[in-house]
Amino acid sequence: MVSRVRVWLNRTYAENVFFMDQLRRNPSDRAVAIHATHGDPDSPVLAAADTAELEPENLSPAGYVEYALDQCVRRGIDVFVPRLHQSAIVAHRAEFEAAGTAVLAPPPEAVAVFQDKVIAYEAVQAIGVPVPPWWRVRSSDELVAAVEALEGAGHKACFKPASGAGGVGFRVITRSPFSLMHLNGFPSPYVPLDLVLEALGRAEEPVDWLVMPRLEQPEVSVDCLTGPDNRVRLAIGRTKNGRRRGFTLHEQWLEPARLIAEGFGLHYLSNIQFRMFGDRPVLMDVNTRPAGGLHQLSLCGVNAPWAAVQLALGEDPGEVVPPFLGQDYTVVSGPRPLRPVQVPHQRPEATEQQPLPAVPADSVEAAAPQAAVGALPL
Repeated sequence: MVSRVRVWLNRTYAENVFFMDQLRRNPSDRAVAIHATHGDPDSPVLAAADTAELEPENLSPAGYVEYALDQCVRRGIDVFVPRLHQSAIVAHRAEFEAAGTAVLAPPPEAVAVFQDKVIAYEAVQAIGVPVPPWWRVRSSDELVAAVEALEGAGHKACFKPASGAGGVGFRVITRSPFSLMHLNGFPSPYVPLDLVLEALGRAEEPVDWLVMPRLEQPEVSVDCLTGPDNRVRLAIGRTKNGRRRGFTLHEQWLEPARLIAEGFGLHYLSNIQFRMFGDRPVLMDVNTRPAGGLHQLSLCGVNAPWAAVQLALGEDPGEVVPPFLGQDYTVVSGPRPLRPVQVPHQRPEATEQQPLPAVPADSVEAAAPQAAVGALPL
């Protein structure tokens, strides 16, 4: 009898409820038990898990590694998918392996390269992947010089933290003075240069920003699955142009993604993002973790989370080729049930594969706007 696979997702994005759904609906029909931990008791990933715990707050990276090792031993975790403190965890991979846990993340050298966007851009340029022009900025004078250089070349200037994930801290610089235009409607990423300079002048600590031209759509996120042998098993591009989403296997996106995934050993699941600079694709960002939208590949008949778990368990799925490319779609948010009581909650072993039990209507809340995201065709 094939044993149940126990998978742990630590403090992760709400969208990964779909990652969990795919693990349970795996094509191998293998039983999967999912453990989840989070700092927010109302995270939908806790409600979707078979077992759940609140994570302790204010742990140092080293303290978190000790906590994680204890979780793996106590819970009998087979595969650990770390997001929080990923770099500290992968540095202790041997200790997790000694405890019987495979860590589904790249080696520490690969994670380190892509923690800092400047180091990442320099590294990928060295292997022939095009990047946009960029400036590292830590002061008002450096910001003004970068903005003037970009505007002089006919570009809009934008900035984001040199280290960070997703779109956190992304802003587009405008010369328009602050006015009611900035207060009408929904908040905008546009920010007047004079306000940015004023904020920098009042800041008690220096900033560390990457300033670059605003890149044009389409945005293409290439989801890659790479083995410990540095060979890519899966590469599919998810396209984004306004509200419209789709899929691509065009080599102008996949070839540079493969170069990065194989060249830097981005083992298991990674997400490599491109946009257009003029008439050519350039690298925008590299995530050394599964993308929040990874589940959308199910519209192409692909279960990437399960293929990654197979790889982590030493069961090579071989090359994963989508049997078809799904039609264009859009993304909408919807409600997910939350636990009516505080965690920890342990779902009985006998009902691990059953749907979540019904809870009173007044205890079911919608999660954050992107907490539960489904795809609808266009």
